[in-house]
Amino acid sequence: MAFEDSAVAHARARAGGPLRLAAGAPATPGMVRLTRPDSTGEALAVWPDGVTPSLLDEHQVAPVAVERSGETRRVLAAVLKCCWSDLSVDPWPGDPAPVELVLDTYRELIGRSDDLMRNWAIGALRRLHDSAWVVMDDGVVLLGPRCALWPVESHAQLQELVRRLPEPERPELTVVGDADIVAATRSETPAAVRDEGVAGRAEGGSAGFDDLLGHYDERRRAELVAAFMVVEHAAEPVQEMRLAALRDPALRHTLGEMLARRGRTLIQHRDRWTSGYADAVVTGLVTGGEQPRLGVSERAVLTLVLVHSVAIPRAEGLLPEDSWMSPHPTPVDELRRHTQLPIGELEAALRVLRHAGLIGQVKAGEEAGGYVPGPQFHRLTPAARRRLQEELILAAGPNTPLAAAVQARRSAR
Repeated sequence: MAFEDSAVAHARARAGGPLRLAAGAPATPGMVRLTRPDSTGEALAVWPDGVTPSLLDEHQVAPVAVERSGETRRVLAAVLKCCWSDLSVDPWPGDPAPVELVLDTYRELIGRSDDLMRNWAIGALRRLHDSAWVVMDDGVVLLGPRCALWPVESHAQLQELVRRLPEPERPELTVVGDADIVAATRSETPAAVRDEGVAGRAEGGSAGFDDLLGHYDERRRAELVAAFMVVEHAAEPVQEMRLAALRDPALRHTLGEMLARRGRTLIQHRDRWTSGYADAVVTGLVTGGEQPRLGVSERAVLTLVLVHSVAIPRAEGLLPEDSWMSPHPTPVDELRRHTQLPIGELEAALRVLRHAGLIGQVKAGEEAGGYVPGPQFHRLTPAARRRLQEELILAAGPNTPLAAAVQARRSAR
């Protein structure tokens, strides 16, 4: 596979989750292949040197915030408790479990059984499903492909967690029992696959950076891996002085090569650094027919937030011209007034945008406050910032002279 194709594949996986692989198709270099019983599979990027994003804690760098993170972690623990039935084997892929069993386990864990608790848990399951930590389908939940990336060194800690989680007290079901639900799930698998007795396996996979890191000593290699993980997973751009691989030009060049293999590039904000999609990779995704990850509703709501939180304050001289972050939230009432979306569809779009880090919710006393652009806007390259600026001009004032100039310039390219 060509380097450019590999970089585009990594960008697709970061944007849309694990890549689907046809039967027998190999994983992209730098990815691990999770093979299913029918020889199809999924591919995920491998973290370098076995580190995980938890490394950010060591450097006191805040990761991207997870909505209702406490509930989300506890629900994932409940799923692990229900799906990891044999602690002598790796947790992934585990066994399917009924959603109701997971909810009962979560209920036992927190000691609450009210409707609000159930809504929180279902919302957390939805977030975990969207981010590939679990797979939820038709009343059954399984451990998602991201669980296959848990380092072997962490399995003992996970086993202890599972042992300590309480067993739910459940009345005997008279209609359809847990075992019947699981059996029905298994019955959908072809007989030849069931007889094989293999539920799934992780195959091969290395980060693919050894040729770049191999000639560095252990300390420099660790500094490069740390910088790679921080710029990729931190919520905000990190100060240059915090990481040696950002201060040293030679190390920073190698870091840039590591990111390029994942379809990413370093982005500088004065003395701070983060990463974003490389412009050439974005072009490859577009020319390759990659479908937008956001639906029409999500794009419409995001445009409204940018217009009211960025474009209007900037026109009034309240924001620097090059800033896409804003302290001026767009009120929820403003969104309701300027969109024709039903309230349920609007709330669903806001939830998707929050989860993607494209907007953030700001509270204002007892009021809802509103929404501002999220941390993903730190990750725009200069070219992407210009494209977004043009799109915002066309959206906010399609009949203005400035919009006509934008259209004329695009036509001339």
